[in-house]
Amino acid sequence: MSDTSLVAPPSLTTDALLRSRAEAVVPGGMYGHLALPTLTGIPQYIERANGSRLWDVDGNEYVDLMCGWGPVILGYRDAVVEAAAEAQRAKGDCLNGPSPVMIELAEIFVATVEHADWAMFAKNGTDATTMCCTIARAKTGRKKILVAEGAYHGAAPWATPNPTGVPAEDRANRIPYVYNDIESVRAAVTDHADEIAAILACPFRHYAGLEQPLVDEDFARDLRDICDEIGAALILDDVRAGFRMHHGSSWEPIGVLPDLSAWCKAVANGYPISAVTGNDDYRDAAASIFVTGSFWMSAVPMAAAVATITELGKRDAVGRMAVVGEQLRAGIRASAERYGFAVSSTGPVQIPTLLFTNDTKYQLAKALSYEALARGVYTHPARNWFISAAMTDADLDMALTGLDGAFQAVRKAYPDAS
Repeated sequence: MSDTSLVAPPSLTTDALLRSRAEAVVPGGMYGHLALPTLTGIPQYIERANGSRLWDVDGNEYVDLMCGWGPVILGYRDAVVEAAAEAQRAKGDCLNGPSPVMIELAEIFVATVEHADWAMFAKNGTDATTMCCTIARAKTGRKKILVAEGAYHGAAPWATPNPTGVPAEDRANRIPYVYNDIESVRAAVTDHADEIAAILACPFRHYAGLEQPLVDEDFARDLRDICDEIGAALILDDVRAGFRMHHGSSWEPIGVLPDLSAWCKAVANGYPISAVTGNDDYRDAAASIFVTGSFWMSAVPMAAAVATITELGKRDAVGRMAVVGEQLRAGIRASAERYGFAVSSTGPVQIPTLLFTNDTKYQLAKALSYEALARGVYTHPARNWFISAAMTDADLDMALTGLDGAFQAVRKAYPDAS
């Protein structure tokens, strides 16, 4: 049975026309993580969004469990963030020099993030992770970066999981280790101790298509100790998890402070900005490197970031997302059990991943995603989802009802699946 034969999918006539137009002028019709299979039922183009809901170009409404792939944390079109952005837009955005709001934003990072003595700004998560590596190399005079196998740290040649078009030389200074396996780190250090500029880690193992365990606290502490022993930087890639797991650096609750951190997705509730924070040991190195971009000092995203980080604290957004995430996870597990499916729901509850056991080709996961879409719930079959602080009880009820119906429909379509 094909994935698309499960349900009568949402009407996507306009979406199909837009895909056709795009294929004529954009290589592949779309690229990167936003490229979706050309299958009926998956909306490629979105018309508008508000709070935790979005509408595709054909008018179909969804409760959104992807949040723009992570950037939307207070909900689409949050009134406070939009007012701050509009006030700055009236003054100017891309200017000859930075607006004073840049200093205000840096001050907020320093006040909010325990390890941060300074902050720098860019546009994308890839910018931020690359800057962290460059700063670590400038400080240490070394080349090698330890990177967990399967980890995603951006789309630059050194980081991308897709080696197409990337010379081997661009990836020559990556040394792999296994996440949550400290012996693999020690082995790499033994072989390359005098060459290691940094160990790069995610707050939890967020690899596409796999279960996503939280960090082992002893592993995180041992990474900190090893970096101190060999004089390397501990870099935390908080691009995906920053401000969702904790109102500050994601490892603060376990008492582990990195030297450098990369931030992006949720910093400005959908406005384009990323950040690097670091401690004073790396201040001079950060000042010594040359990094820049035509739009890096744009003031409107910085004003949005100031409002976002401030509101996250005022609203206890992390707590709200945790409550909703726990209820969502419990409801999903209950539905899976009700219809006889073995599933795993892993990762932080604010950034959950749902996988079917032994579903190696994601057949069941894709079927569930299509069925959920047909019932007004926007998810992804293989990547982690995101919860926003704008999720209301009505949004949660809609999501759980839609997902329960989706599990039931998948059971009917795949009666023998375990």
